[in-house]
Parts: sequence; structure tokens; C-alpha cells
Amino acid sequence: MSSETSDTLDQAMVRSSGLDTLLRDLTDRAVQEVSGAAACSITVSRGGRLLTLAGSDGLPSGLDQRQYENGSGPCVEAAATGVEQYASDLASESRWPGYTRYALSAGVHCVLAVPVAVEGETGAAINLYGVRPGVLGPGRDAARAFAVRAGDVINVALRIERRRQSAADVRTALLSRSVIDQAIGILMARERIDARHALERLRRASQHRNVKLRDLCGELVAKVSAPVSGSRK
Repeated sequence: MSSETSDTLDQAMVRSSGLDTLLRDLTDRAVQEVSGAAACSITVSRGGRLLTLAGSDGLPSGLDQRQYENGSGPCVEAAATGVEQYASDLASESRWPGYTRYALSAGVHCVLAVPVAVEGETGAAINLYGVRPGVLGPGRDAARAFAVRAGDVINVALRIERRRQSAADVRTALLSRSVIDQAIGILMARERIDARHALERLRRASQHRNVKLRDLCGELVAKVSAPVSGSRK
């Protein structure tokens, strides 16, 4: 792969507003860089099921979904086994009969699925589609190099998103702790009990009302903080 291509992928990551945009950029770039590719998609296995995370312009609707429904096809095999799958001419392909009929009806005659190493996922692949038999053969090396580079970029983007999610979880936990502490203080002052008994009482009320402890405490704090009706300003 040329240094120009690598720079372009890095730039796509920088300008991307999120993982979805980044993946779409990658599929469009793959079509430009891999000889014979008319369309591209990215398949990832999550929670025991395959998903198409992004697709380029020109990708026939349902092309990946038909593979997922049948449980067979080049991208299914590549993601599950980590082995590259190439069908030079779907008209003479015998491995995935249900899928090949559909693909041919959509105008696809050649398919290349290259595994992608993605952290924290059980399988992934970049799927390239050609409209003429054998058209993707000359671009197989470029596709492999692109898959490696794309995997690196996707992994960086996933790590960034996980950090952001972790930070959001920490903020939520801190806010919850603050509200619970305030509610404990209110009960301590109102009932003249210690913190341990105040927390136990709040937990029992939470279980009895089937309400999250954080939400129950938030209600209590809001009631105490609300201005008294008719009070002077």
C-alpha cells in the first residue's frame, strides 16, 4: 500500500465525527484503492451475530444480509475462520449456492472477503464486490494490505470510543454517589440516625418501591431543595 493511502486513512480518522463516519470513509477508500472493486462493506461479529457496520456507495441492498440469514457466504466464512475467501466467478461457484444466486441477480460476479483483526470482537472482514468475473484477482494484495491498515485505524477508533464511554460511566457514578450522599445527609438530620442506618432505610425503600436507589435519592433531594410554595422572595 502506498504512503499516500496510509496518510488518507489517518486523515479519515482525524476528520471522522465517530466510528460510523470513519468506517464509511474506509469502505469508500477501499473501492478507490483496490483494483476491480465496485463496492465494499465491513462485517463484524458482535454478541454472536454478524452485522454490517458500514457500506460504500454502490453496495447492493441486502448483499451481506442474505449471507447472515443463510449462515454462509464469503464474508461469513472470512469473519468466522480468519481465512481469506475469494470467488472469482460466482456463476461457477459451488460453496454458497443460496448466496451466489442472490448476488448474481444483484449484478455481482466476483467477491473477495479479507479477515480484519479487531480488538474485542470475535471476527471481522472487509468484503469487496466486483461486477465482472475475475476482476478482483489483480487487487488481492492491495486488499490484504488495506485490511491490515484499516484494522489498525478501526482499533484506535474503538479504543477512543471505549475511553469516552468509560469516562461517561465514571461521571455518572460520581453524580449518583453525590445524590446518594445528599439523601443520606437529609435522613440523618431529619431522623437523627447515623449514616449506615440512613443508607439501609433508603435501600429498603428502593426495593419496596422497585425504584433505583439513585432515582429514589434524587427524588428526596429534589423535594427538600424545592422552594416552599408561597414563600417570600
